[in-house]
Amino acid sequence: MHFKSSGIIPPVAQQLHRENIERIVKETLCISGISLNELSAIATTVKPGLALSLGVGLEYSLKLVDKYKTPFIPIHHMEAHALTIRLINQVEFPFLVLLISGGHCILAVAQGVADFLLLGQSVDIAPGDMLDKVARRLSLRKHPECCSMSGGKAIEHLAQQGNRLHYELKTPMRQHPNCNFSFSGLQNHATKLITQKEKEEGVQEGHLLSCVTDIAAAVQHAVALHIAQRTYRAILFCIKTGVLSQTNANLVVSGGVASNQYIGRALQVVSNAANFNLLCPPPRLCTDNGVMIAWNGIEKMRAEEGVLHSTDSVRYEPKASLGIDISEQVRDAAIKQQNIVCVSLNFVTWQICGPL
Repeated sequence: MHFKSSGIIPPVAQQLHRENIERIVKETLCISGISLNELSAIATTVKPGLALSLGVGLEYSLKLVDKYKTPFIPIHHMEAHALTIRLINQVEFPFLVLLISGGHCILAVAQGVADFLLLGQSVDIAPGDMLDKVARRLSLRKHPECCSMSGGKAIEHLAQQGNRLHYELKTPMRQHPNCNFSFSGLQNHATKLITQKEKEEGVQEGHLLSCVTDIAAAVQHAVALHIAQRTYRAILFCIKTGVLSQTNANLVVSGGVASNQYIGRALQVVSNAANFNLLCPPPRLCTDNGVMIAWNGIEKMRAEEGVLHSTDSVRYEPKASLGIDISEQVRDAAIKQQNIVCVSLNFVTWQICGPL
């Protein structure tokens, strides 16, 4: 439904939630062989997210809690993404986590089940949102190979056939010594490039350009480079300040954009340079899913943290930060830019010549 409308329309999402939530819960319980009476608790996303959708989920959950007298565990959507890796890997705290999706781009240190240090985040739009908008501007839905793909997937698919060196898109925020991200300027540069090529080729907006694969490759590379640079600065900050030990240190990457293999390879180069282990959940657990919410509930129950026996004060929060914000400390640490550039050059060499 959302694919047909080229984006999520909140009232439509709310109605779809209402129409499907009870059926999905019943089907899940039936397949699992577990009854509602046997549940140890009910865990539900309460922040952040679309208000209309959060409201449907919370209202339905609280009715179950009231009926079956089970404890309730409110879940922070981004915390759940961050800890999904612990479902399939024995990852001990603390670790560095990069959350990249259609709605978020966050760098944080996970110190415990509900203990996070926020190092940086996007100051405007998220990378997945930016890639979707560029794909829409390129009219990739009309490309025969991409008609059933999301915007980000279409960009990744066509980029494999393109030459990113044909166009250069400047990496954002290179003069900002922090770990924040920005993708709106990159989107504007891509839009200007597309408009320029349409004039050169005599193509009207809404039709495919002959150079669409090269533009897709250039855009994807610029996004990957920006994410890699900011992540490397976060790694250096964590090592410099002792937030993380360099011995058996881990970088966990999750969220929908984490399934982009090109961005994943860029982050692998960064991880190798810093002797960090790069860990990423499988794609089915990277995108939004119920498993990560349930797992976060289990983690909180084991830690005896955030398990409520009274839900009177529970409210959903469309906007919510992650952990304690120490981004100013990151900025004040003034990690030298040449260290970041070095990794960037390694990635460029790797991309041209293959794995180093």
